[in-house]
Amino acid sequence: MQDRRPAKATLLSLVLTLLLYPCGIAVATDAKVQEPPYPPPASPPGLSQETRGDLLMIHHQYLEAIDAYRKAEPSAVVWNKLGIAYHHVYALDQAKMDYEQALILRPKYPEAMNNLGAVYYGEKDYKRAVKLYRHSLKLDPRSAPAYSNLGTAYFAEGKIKQGMTAYRAAFAIDPSVFAGDVDQTIPETSSTAERAWLDFSLAEIFAQAGIEDRAIEFLRKAINEGFSDSKRLMQEPQFAKLRKTPEFAELMAAEKMP
Repeated sequence: MQDRRPAKATLLSLVLTLLLYPCGIAVATDAKVQEPPYPPPASPPGLSQETRGDLLMIHHQYLEAIDAYRKAEPSAVVWNKLGIAYHHVYALDQAKMDYEQALILRPKYPEAMNNLGAVYYGEKDYKRAVKLYRHSLKLDPRSAPAYSNLGTAYFAEGKIKQGMTAYRAAFAIDPSVFAGDVDQTIPETSSTAERAWLDFSLAEIFAQAGIEDRAIEFLRKAINEGFSDSKRLMQEPQFAKLRKTPEFAELMAAEKMP
């Protein structure tokens, strides 16, 4: 998700796309940079506190990032970033307050609205999370993470069809939204059974798109998490081509599915 405001004078303008994968939330700030292969200097001269916080977030130093953001000039973007940092250390109440502060300053801020929905998802208030995700999508209809989040919340409510529709929309906008980079995640909060269905649904999406290696990967995860509906697996048309591959046969044999 991107914030389209002009950046202030900083060395970096970045988005930290933080996926709660595979069952949840994409929490983001403003732009994207590649993580450097080495830690940044402790306090490079001339850095603003906001940029210092951004660098610390890249290196997963969340408490230090919180300290830097609190010293930065207040803005909707800074409050949103503060919320993300607190979200990473499981301080959901504080994250919620920071996202709400961002929305007070900028009521039509889709990133902060999505992130606030992520807090409610973490609290298992799926109805409110869905409402916020949908509102975020009205403001930014091309947000793949918001569609992914919406789908996850629908799955948590047992609304499989709506969840699949939202996942397909996310995939159509940006297939990498389901990349599941474990180095940029907030750990999962959903049940194993929910994760099994989520991974099976993702396997369907990748299989239909012809990305067979990812489909196999998500099928394996789903089975390991308890998915056992072999009849559905063998009958779903989305898996027709995949079922003809040796990789599929090997998976079935390895997981001892009929």
